[in-house]
Amino acid sequence: MPNWKKIKNLSFDELRVRASQKWSAFGERHSVLSLGRLPDDRKLLTIFHNHHSGSAFPSVGVLLDYFRQRPLKFFTSFENRDATTQVQKEEISTADQVLASAQGICEGRFDLLGLKGLQFGTPPQWNLEPVLDKQTPQIHWSKLDYLDARLAGDKKIIWELNRHQYFMILGRAYWLTGDEKYSEVFAEHLESWLDQNTPKLGINWASSLEVSFRAISWLWSFHFFRHSPKLNSALFSRALKYLYLHGRHLETYLSTYFSPNTHLTGEALGLYYLATVFPEFSDAQRWKTLGRKILLDQLPIHVQQDGVYFEQSSYYHRYTSDFYLHFLLLSRLNQESESPLLLTSLEKLLEHLMYITRPDGTSPLYGDDDGGRLVMLAENAPDDFRAALSTGAVLLGRPDFKFVANNLSEETLWLLGPQGVERFAELEARPPELTL
Repeated sequence: MPNWKKIKNLSFDELRVRASQKWSAFGERHSVLSLGRLPDDRKLLTIFHNHHSGSAFPSVGVLLDYFRQRPLKFFTSFENRDATTQVQKEEISTADQVLASAQGICEGRFDLLGLKGLQFGTPPQWNLEPVLDKQTPQIHWSKLDYLDARLAGDKKIIWELNRHQYFMILGRAYWLTGDEKYSEVFAEHLESWLDQNTPKLGINWASSLEVSFRAISWLWSFHFFRHSPKLNSALFSRALKYLYLHGRHLETYLSTYFSPNTHLTGEALGLYYLATVFPEFSDAQRWKTLGRKILLDQLPIHVQQDGVYFEQSSYYHRYTSDFYLHFLLLSRLNQESESPLLLTSLEKLLEHLMYITRPDGTSPLYGDDDGGRLVMLAENAPDDFRAALSTGAVLLGRPDFKFVANNLSEETLWLLGPQGVERFAELEARPPELTL
C-alpha cells in the first residue's frame, strides 16, 4: 500500500519525477514503451550518424571502421600507442602486477571487494553470486528485490563484476604485450554479457549507477582494443545498441530523489562520457547537456567550502574527486567551456585527499564505503587514493600533491598521456604546508 503520509510531504517535482519513472518501468514491463527494446540494424542507422557529414551510414558493417578512422574524442594517451606503451614499459613500476592480474582474469579468477579468486564460470555467469551460490532471476529489474540476500546473495559482488572495469586491466596488459589473448577474453566476455543480459531483465539493470560505470568501462575498452581483430564489426555494432540503451536508461532513471549523492553524479558522468565519446548518437547532445548540468548543479552541494565531500565519507570523497577530474579532462579535450567553480572545487577535493594521506600512502576510511572505484587504470590498494594526487599534481601544477603522491601513477599516463608524465617528472616535489 502507498505511504500516503510520506507522499503528502513530497514536492511537486519529486512526485513528477517518481511518477514518470514508475510509468517508464511499467511501460518497459508491458512493452508499451520502446525504452526496453534493443534497436535493430535499421534503427541503429537512424540513431547513429556520421558526426562530421551528418549523413547516415550505409550499413552497420562500416561503423567499426568509421570508429577506428575518425578523430579521437578520448584521452591523449590513445593518440600514439607507441609513445604510450614506451612510457608504460619504462616508467610504470607495476607492469608485473598488471600482467598477473590479467592472467588471473584469463583463467577465470576475479579479485573483487577483497575476495580473492572468485569464479563465475567460463564464460562468466553474469547473474551469479558465487559466494552464496545465488543465481538472480531474469525478471524485469523494477520487480527484482536485490536487497533480499535469499534471492541475490550479496548484490555488490554481482555488480562489481558487471561493472566490467577489469576490461581496463586486460587492455593495459594488451598494450604492454600486444598479446591477442587479452583481447580475445575481452571480446568473449562482452559477447557473453550481451547474450545473457536481455535489455531491462535482471539485476544488472537495477542500479543506474552500475549501468553508468559499465558504459564508461566499455568506452575505455573500445579504445584499448580499437585496432584488435578480436573486436569485429558485428560485436561493435551490437555493443553500440546496448550502449544506446544504457544512455536512455540513465537519463530516464536518474537517482535525482532516490540517492542524490555519488549515485546521481556518477550517472551524470556516464551520460557525459557517452555523449562525448559518441556524439554520433542522436540523443548525445541532450545527454551531454543533462550530464553537465547535473554535475555543475551538484558541485556546490556535494563539495563544502573546506573541500570536504558533504556525506563526510573518505571513500565517496575519492569517488567525487575522480568524477570531477574526469569531467574536467573530458571537457577540456573537447573544448567545452570551463566553469571556474569546477577547477577550484576539484583543487579543494584533492587538497583534502592530500592531507588525509598517511606517510605509508594509505588513507583512513571514515564514513560509508562501497569498496569500488571509477576506473581500474592503476594498481592501488582500496585505501590508497594517491593516483588522483599524481594526476592532480600535473593538472594543477601542485608540487605538494606530487610530494604526497610520491610516485607517478599509471592512471596519470592514461588520463594525461606521455606529455603528462613528462610534466610530472619536471615538477619539483615540495612537502605540504602545515595546517596548524
